[in-house]
Amino acid sequence: MKWVYVEELKNHINEEVELRGWVWNLRSSGKIHFLQFRDGTGFVQVIVERSTVPERVFDEAGRLRIESSVIVRGLVKEDKRSPYGVEVLATDVAPVQIPKEPYPISKKDHGIDFLMSYRHLWLRSRRQFHILRVRDAIIWAIRKFYKDRNFVLIDTPIFTGSIGETAGNLFELDYFDYGKVYLTQTGQLYLEAACLAFGKVYNLGPTFRAEKSKTRRHLIEFWMHEAEVAYYEHEDNLKLQEELVSHIVKYVLENASDHLVALGRDISKLEKVTVPFERISYDEAIKFLQSKGVNIQWGDDFGGDEETLIASQFEKPVFVTHYPRKAKAFYMQPDPSRPEVVLCADLLAPEGYGEIIGGSQRIHDYDLLVERLKEFNLPVDKYQWYLDLRRWGSVPHSGFGLGIERTVAWICGLEHIREAIPFARTLYRVYP
Repeated sequence: MKWVYVEELKNHINEEVELRGWVWNLRSSGKIHFLQFRDGTGFVQVIVERSTVPERVFDEAGRLRIESSVIVRGLVKEDKRSPYGVEVLATDVAPVQIPKEPYPISKKDHGIDFLMSYRHLWLRSRRQFHILRVRDAIIWAIRKFYKDRNFVLIDTPIFTGSIGETAGNLFELDYFDYGKVYLTQTGQLYLEAACLAFGKVYNLGPTFRAEKSKTRRHLIEFWMHEAEVAYYEHEDNLKLQEELVSHIVKYVLENASDHLVALGRDISKLEKVTVPFERISYDEAIKFLQSKGVNIQWGDDFGGDEETLIASQFEKPVFVTHYPRKAKAFYMQPDPSRPEVVLCADLLAPEGYGEIIGGSQRIHDYDLLVERLKEFNLPVDKYQWYLDLRRWGSVPHSGFGLGIERTVAWICGLEHIREAIPFARTLYRVYP
């Protein structure tokens, strides 16, 4: 008998198959056991009827508990009520392991603290299944986008001696005889080196920020995708970002819309995410916020509330461009026509999800970069390798970073970012 996965059952109607997985729920009417079965690719109902199976099989099915691991053999029947369009009429049920204790996550409502403490089991739920399937689709979309454009994947280091963003939110470690190193905030500096070797590069990996933040948008450890392109200037950078984000959304709608529907996501809002995206300047954003009664002055950075208010004017992501140079990182290129602002942009997602991308044109002039390092009180000697990029073959170049979890939260319509990653690391949680 052929072993198949739930996602393949629609191709085996009226055939006998074998399924290997787990019982995520069950009920019995006395003459029939209804097993809600999952195998990691989907969920299906398995029916065990006393009148059609040997007594031994019916009794074995009656012994099962939630999260019993089990091998089921049976006939696949069409059932239009099922999300997969089928159900399975069992002919044999073979337990692999029956738990001795009740499953800790029951049907009753549990608090988020309880569920996060059992995250290793909570991943088995239908909601988490759908969220992380969408995450998988988003990551595949990113890889496909760059593969189709002949970008080179560069794996950037996690340990670094160079501060990528600000010194205030670094995790510091002792690195043998070298001294202090940090968990990376960004792979950007290393991608800049790579783009001068390969032209068009990207990465995808974990980053770390030691921020004592408890908002629904922040994690301590999160995954970042970054891209860097030689000879790209500010406008080229924005165009690449909007093409990437619209591609991701389109790919998810084409390949994982059933997961979005299962989550209750209004996909009509995502269907509006097409290029081009709207743009407003930082100056315009400040005036808008002030007109809404927000106590904010030119030079201040935006928090989550301000980002939500700005993005609420738009149905798709919006760029906020030309921030004050003092509010942004040391490596951003000043606007030649207005040196107090830099050639940068944050991309704000609609529906209150805030910044999903930050990017800029990078400083390519050696002397200006040294000046900026000193302005930020950063140790110039630690950046000699980074300055070398401006000594030999320097060119204008630009890049950006996209937060994977924020993108997942927005596309799935999640209330909190902690569900957008398999095992969240937040201010008070490193278990499990």
